[in-house]
Amino acid sequence: MIYVVIAFLWVSICLYLITGGADFGAGIIELFSRKSYRDKTRSIMLKSIAPIWEANHMWLIIAIVILFVGFPTIYTTVSTYLHIPLVLMLVGIIARGTAFTFRNYDAVHDSWQKLYTQIFYYSSLLTPFFLGMIAASTISGSIDTEAKDFLGLYIFSWFNWFGVCVGFFTVALCGYLASLFSLHQARFNEDALPIMIRKTRQTAVYVVITGVLVFISAYFSDIPLLKWIFSKALGIVAITLATISLLFTNDAIKKSNFLLARVLGGFQIIMILVAATYQHNPDIILFANGSSLSLFDESAAPKTIAALGWALLLGSIFILPFLFYLLFSFGEKENKN
Repeated sequence: MIYVVIAFLWVSICLYLITGGADFGAGIIELFSRKSYRDKTRSIMLKSIAPIWEANHMWLIIAIVILFVGFPTIYTTVSTYLHIPLVLMLVGIIARGTAFTFRNYDAVHDSWQKLYTQIFYYSSLLTPFFLGMIAASTISGSIDTEAKDFLGLYIFSWFNWFGVCVGFFTVALCGYLASLFSLHQARFNEDALPIMIRKTRQTAVYVVITGVLVFISAYFSDIPLLKWIFSKALGIVAITLATISLLFTNDAIKKSNFLLARVLGGFQIIMILVAATYQHNPDIILFANGSSLSLFDESAAPKTIAALGWALLLGSIFILPFLFYLLFSFGEKENKN
């Protein structure tokens, strides 16, 4: 049953990065749009993220619950040494959701709308940035449990060049996903479609640039990222497939096959995750002293894991059909419009 729990954890993280990434990216794309067509971008993005806006944080909650119940030592370690970026990320999620709601559904439209919009923009930008820094700190060996001062324990564990570069890479991925998701909706607007296609290509370039920065920062930080990815066949295959699918994505856009472009975008995220994590799996946190925390070694009691596994399996039977119905309902709404 431990494999079932780990599978749900990994799938939840993947789906949150894909759906939540597209959600955060909507604010990022709008923020960096020209003022002359920002309103048009806002309308396209609002309709594009509507299906996932309702349910994307469900995957984050599932991942947190799995860690809390099934892997308490790992949960405690992350929430202790990375509590500052975690709090900042959660504040960003709350601020963004609140601002999104009030700026779109407030009964009174006044000067406060500008404040709501700015909060929405910058929380959309900073939240995935801190998410990327958290992810980077777990594999970079920067968490030093033997440090004697506050900075060493709780700041430099995540605030370093590698973490910053992964943060920017995560932001770029979110913008890329959002632009891909927007194309299906933008096809109804002849003026907006060329703009969103251009945004997709621009964000793809940003993904490549920030990805290169991640490798450079890893090299100067003595993090064997190149070795992790390219020393075995699986990493090489994952990166190759991600690169090839990027070319297929561009071809799908040219042929106006925007649903395929969405699928390929999600596939690229999965391949990037596989390439970055497979080498040290099942170790999920690498420490500065060379030790690590493994999903197998740090799991809860077998009865707890069994109960959690069955809860996840049974819960998915009830949740997933309604989730697909939600997506189908929004699709039907788009077709009617």
